[in-house]
Amino acid sequence: MEDHKVITKLQDLTYLKWSHIRSSSGTAGTFLKSESVIDGGKRYYKLSNFDPVNGVVGHECVNEIIVDRLLTLLEVEHVPYSLIHARIQLEGNTIETWLCESSDFKQRGESKLALDNYYAANRNSGESRLDFCIRNGWQEYVETMLAVDYLILNRDRHGANIEVLRNARAHSLRLAPLFDHGLSLLCSCLSEMEAERFDVMEDKRCQNFIGGYSCFENLQMIRDRKNVFQGTLKPEDRKRIFDGLEDALPDIFRKKIWDMIWERYKVLMG
Repeated sequence: MEDHKVITKLQDLTYLKWSHIRSSSGTAGTFLKSESVIDGGKRYYKLSNFDPVNGVVGHECVNEIIVDRLLTLLEVEHVPYSLIHARIQLEGNTIETWLCESSDFKQRGESKLALDNYYAANRNSGESRLDFCIRNGWQEYVETMLAVDYLILNRDRHGANIEVLRNARAHSLRLAPLFDHGLSLLCSCLSEMEAERFDVMEDKRCQNFIGGYSCFENLQMIRDRKNVFQGTLKPEDRKRIFDGLEDALPDIFRKKIWDMIWERYKVLMG
């Protein structure tokens, strides 16, 4: 399967208008989003963590394409991203940065609803979130999601980052492909020193709508961890995951992120 693009040539995207979205995970800073329509299709753009004083300080957008490539290797359905080196206009200033782009994943006729809202409206009395998903035929999806979130230490799988897609005319109901993985990996590290000191196996507190605050403990919900993915990960996949990211992410970050993914994958596979 072909990797999605990393566009290293500087692009002029100063026409985009950005809106402020506060982080839902307690991370300091602001995340900015924009959208446009190209050839009749809607495109969505996201910036990494933005500080009004220091500008774009995070690398969440790079995380998106790293996880995109990882999930491609593991054969997990997900929203594909592109990473773009761009010039943008923000609060009256022209900034050179990296941003990620994705397309609308809804099919024609589908509407979307956050899983937390769908659960609140349709659950049975006393029914847990996991049992609700099992009743709706989503157990395999949930198990795969929990395994992915463990590998990348995803801090932000809240109830709106899992979406239900409905087509009333076709009477269809499905969960959206996995998306929004910026607040994962080494997202809390803003310097190379912090990255160097980061413990890739530490079970940091995470937000998860289906499970609890521990990505490791959430693995107990998976029936067969060794077969949770259709694809496999190999040491030589490191090159494919980080290809073209040399200018977007320092070497120590790439090293530690690979250590995280690979060491956690070995634990997951037992």
